[in-house]
Amino acid sequence: MAGKWIVNKLFQQEIKEEEDILLVAKPDRRLLSKVPDKEGVRTNVDRRQVKGNADLNDISNLIKNEKMGRRYLVNYDVSIQYVTSDKNVKCIGKGVDISTTGMLLEVSPEVAQDLSQASKIKLKFAIAPGTMPEGYEMKVKMGAKYIRSDNIADGKALCGIVFLEPLAQYATKKKDRYMLPVAAFFLFFITACILLMRTESVLYFKFNKVLYMYSIIAATFLLTRYLFGTFYRPVPIDNDFTPGVTIIVPCFNEEQWIQKTIAGCVNQDYPIDKLEVIVVDDCSNDQSFEKIKEIVEELKIKENRYDIENRLRYVRQEKNAGKREALAKGALMAQHELVVFVDSDSFLDPFAIRNIVQPFKDTKMGGVSGRTDVANTYTNALTKMQAVRYFIAFRIMKAAESYFDAVTCLSGPLSCYKKELVVKYLEAWLNQRFWGRKATFGDDRSMTNFILRENRTVYQDTAICNTIVPNTYKIFLKQQMRWKRSWLRESLVAARFMWKKEPFMALSFYMGVLVPLLAPVIVLYNMIYIPLAHRVFPFTFIMGICLMALLMSMTQLFLRKSSTWIFGLWFCLYYEAVLLWQMPIAWFTFWKTTWGTRMTPADIAELLAKNHGKQKRA
Repeated sequence: MAGKWIVNKLFQQEIKEEEDILLVAKPDRRLLSKVPDKEGVRTNVDRRQVKGNADLNDISNLIKNEKMGRRYLVNYDVSIQYVTSDKNVKCIGKGVDISTTGMLLEVSPEVAQDLSQASKIKLKFAIAPGTMPEGYEMKVKMGAKYIRSDNIADGKALCGIVFLEPLAQYATKKKDRYMLPVAAFFLFFITACILLMRTESVLYFKFNKVLYMYSIIAATFLLTRYLFGTFYRPVPIDNDFTPGVTIIVPCFNEEQWIQKTIAGCVNQDYPIDKLEVIVVDDCSNDQSFEKIKEIVEELKIKENRYDIENRLRYVRQEKNAGKREALAKGALMAQHELVVFVDSDSFLDPFAIRNIVQPFKDTKMGGVSGRTDVANTYTNALTKMQAVRYFIAFRIMKAAESYFDAVTCLSGPLSCYKKELVVKYLEAWLNQRFWGRKATFGDDRSMTNFILRENRTVYQDTAICNTIVPNTYKIFLKQQMRWKRSWLRESLVAARFMWKKEPFMALSFYMGVLVPLLAPVIVLYNMIYIPLAHRVFPFTFIMGICLMALLMSMTQLFLRKSSTWIFGLWFCLYYEAVLLWQMPIAWFTFWKTTWGTRMTPADIAELLAKNHGKQKRA
């Protein structure tokens, strides 16, 4: 135990994170509010949110209304103007919670009484970034209607009001009327500029074949990914298609988030007899296992009508063996035909499982990746930057690959496989080695490669999870280095069979491998050699980088309408200045097995050796 304590103290000294800022959803009195109740006592539909004659049996309507009715705890100053039969009043209230359809206001009892009799109510407030999902941050001025009120302590009353139009509809009229045309114009302009610059590359090709060929390949790869990403459509939901699913959550030292992860996995709108959850603790040396037991026991007691005893299981590894071993153990325990892998710091949308299984109606389907959004987007500039990157990586890059049924990485936060295929490749997956060393990361890319050899893999944009991303540059850089080593290893593996896939997809894949591998050399050539040797400022090259950055940012603005779009520019610049230079390091260290962000056995050995070296020098 003393050894573990020393390691933990060393790790805490190495990496210190900021406190994350997350959306704060209003708690439901039920822990499992979305699980279908086989006894019919409860419903997972909030009927106050259903509009008109909406069909409650239509899953699309159910999902739409559920999302409209999600409430978030806020603390807004709200300007209230109302008219009664004898007065016209302006006052200030406090927004307590908000959804896209209404708001709960804290006001005086007198104001609450007036609002109940008001013929006209107008509200004015600002939705602060991070208090509602991305895209809703804006100033609001709209009419409202009184619903109910309750008196509370200290001479205050809570007054429920409904907006005269949903915030999504309001945003469309207020923001989209200028935001979307501007974004569309810039996307057209950027694309035209890139095409013109590449035309120049063709004209001057004979003067520098290697450089201009790289430019043509890079532009072709980038533009075609964006093009096919726009053609992508998710598989629609078939209410009658609900195959058996086992969710597997590997956990190692995740005491902060594991309970939220487990609750999200169980709280799914999916038949309870077809969904089970298995949590595998990989011998954590913090309080993770105690947290797992605590949430499982709480659910068994408070939500026993949902058969938690048989549907939620946990097991603890005797020693820390790694994430792959934890996933493998869960897969072998699974009772159902599909297995879903969920990271221990990722939180599933209540309809994630219902959506992610839909592509398996295709019998050739081997695996499906869900969409991963950033849960802690508004913590700082780094997390905002990653939020843009994640969105483009999934909604554009994976979507483009999915168009050809060949997604090359079914991402760890949320991915689904046929159990029979996982078991088929399990031994080779567990015993994968590089230069004689056992592979300890890159499990998602590795399993994807096994599956993709003979089966299809796709992306399902409607299967959503939110994950915690690094909020300090030290942890972020360690994570990115691990990802680059994984990408390099598995790209070399995939290169052996991708030529057998659809020709255009195969060509795009090889271009996608070549471009980042050669990028450091191309940057050095343009930014160092050309100015020194030929006394020419690399204006065209810098312009190309800026256009690439604008393309990412404008796509984020056009599709998500989020204020984070500006951080797409920052990510591209940061990539060229910092992340790009991790690639040469990855070339020569791809055999390393350390994670950098978690205390795996390899990390422990490296950290102890590092500390021992410091002590000797002292």
